[in-house]
Amino acid sequence: MKRYPASILCTCVVPWDENGEFLEGLFVDEVQRMLKTTRHLYIFGTAGEGHVVSNRQFKRITQVFHDTMAAAGAEAMVGVISLSLPTIIERIELAREMGVRQFQISLPSWGALTDDEVRTFFQAVCGGFRDCQFLHYNLMRTKRLIAPELYAELAEKHPNFVGTKNCTDSMDRLRGLMTLSPQLQHFPGEVGYIYASQLGECGLLASLASNATALHEFFDAGRRSDLPRLLERYAEIAAIFQELIAAVGPNAHIDSAYDKVLWKLQDERFPLRLLPPYVGATDAAFQRFAEFVRTKCPRWTPEPT
Repeated sequence: MKRYPASILCTCVVPWDENGEFLEGLFVDEVQRMLKTTRHLYIFGTAGEGHVVSNRQFKRITQVFHDTMAAAGAEAMVGVISLSLPTIIERIELAREMGVRQFQISLPSWGALTDDEVRTFFQAVCGGFRDCQFLHYNLMRTKRLIAPELYAELAEKHPNFVGTKNCTDSMDRLRGLMTLSPQLQHFPGEVGYIYASQLGECGLLASLASNATALHEFFDAGRRSDLPRLLERYAEIAAIFQELIAAVGPNAHIDSAYDKVLWKLQDERFPLRLLPPYVGATDAAFQRFAEFVRTKCPRWTPEPT
């Protein structure tokens, strides 16, 4: 039996003013709008700038997010990213005191952890907070990926380890995830979801949530193992992301630069700026991208509020 529901999982990005201060009203509007698409929302992944917020910002934004989700009867998931395990523990404790019980964790990344160090990390986090649930964010920014075989071991040892977020398109890795740790709910991205959904129940990590109807059509096609419909919808998704990358520009950008452009489709008041030293997209890039979505992929234009 899966430890976490099969669902659409989406991030909420954080708006900043010209002085790098949190724009609470815009953020609350975003969360309330996103709840119309899915009740499974999280903050502070890479797209949510979890790698760069201070403890002061972490505490305030987590409180607002938790309160907004709780008011809607939904459970908040809070990401924790740090080079320091003690800082990770401190932030879990901070959020737990507010009432948060779902967390998205990443490995410390100053140096790649060995398998034994990964075991120590999970013991400190999952073993230290038995009343909380943990989803692991598996990405190469941490300098290593956890293999399906190690996931199987960790899932057996820690009942409160409930799921993974894996943006892989490797069919071998996806098959390993689905077969070796079936009790975990795995959340691949859009391209990985096409294959993983053919193997059994899984969630969807949705990067593109601009239109709830189109997104749910894609997710439901996977639930039905409707491969032709999945491929049809993914062709549109792929075209949108190709244009997004072209609009933002050839230089490397952190994930949040793209995700804020995507959210601005739904709320043009939303600023594209990131916390320094990271550089976001420009308003001109957003206008080019928005025009492409409106004219070439109208199915994915935002629905009226």
